Amino acid sequence: MGGKSKGGKSKARAARGLALGSALTLGAALGGCIGYDGDFDRGYQVDQESMGQIKLGATTKPEALAILGTPSTTSTVGGDAWYYIGQKYHRALAFLPAQLTDQHVVAVYFDKSGKVDRIANYGMQDGKVFDYVSRTTPTGGTEPDFLRNMMGGLFRFS
Repeated sequence: MGGKSKGGKSKARAARGLALGSALTLGAALGGCIGYDGDFDRGYQVDQESMGQIKLGATTKPEALAILGTPSTTSTVGGDAWYYIGQKYHRALAFLPAQLTDQHVVAVYFDKSGKVDRIANYGMQDGKVFDYVSRTTPTGGTEPDFLRNMMGGLFRFS
């Protein structure tokens, strides 16, 4: 009688279902990559509006803490300073390792009375630690070594 058996129809249906399921799974996996923006930040990101609220010689430590938040680290070597560390990373694809593209350290220095004495925004320029506020490279001493260590990978995460 020449017709297809019920077993043949079930196998064809199962094969179509498997192919459809595979296509949907692949589409969902690739759909996660659509619109993927591989740039992301870690740590403190400088907010110019907040930085503008800090007044040299007038802003106290509690006020600075309220405006900028908790520092990443502090130092009492050679004076009192708070450091806010931030990095920018890029990841080409979601499953590839991230690459560090930029790193900045905002340093807030306090005088003996506990008021903001100076602000510096350190980054790397030509392989050296560079202050983007004063447009200078720090010279010798403990703090430049501390900053060089931070910029050289002390806070890099893999």
